[in-house]
Amino acid sequence: MTALGYELLGIEHLAQGRHSVLRLYIDSPDGIGVEDCERVSHQVSGVLEVEDPIKGQYTLEVSSPGLDRPLFKPEHYERFVGEVVSLRLARPLGDRRRFKGRLLALRDGMVVIEQDGVEVALPLEDIDKAQLVPQW
Repeated sequence: MTALGYELLGIEHLAQGRHSVLRLYIDSPDGIGVEDCERVSHQVSGVLEVEDPIKGQYTLEVSSPGLDRPLFKPEHYERFVGEVVSLRLARPLGDRRRFKGRLLALRDGMVVIEQDGVEVALPLEDIDKAQLVPQW
């Protein structure tokens, strides 16, 4: 991606029965438009056809991060300290898997949020999905 001038933010592979979706999130300092997504899709499609890393049928989607930007890497959490995030854990912490609150820090492998006035620390390795919550 960097050869094309884009940052690969992350990849999601969503299995949906016999057909799945492979979604790539890209970004650049100038933002992302439809033409950017088309360019990356064309390049990646060629590589995927040759390498064939995913068995079965799938749809390739290339997307900008959007307002509800997904967070994949530790650097993403550090960059968006102070923002409201929504998090889903791969396995429950107590009796909960879903959390939403203001991102306070990434510290010692823990994502720290403030939820309802209480500081909650969630293991980064247990986070299945994380994204910004747009504030209007």
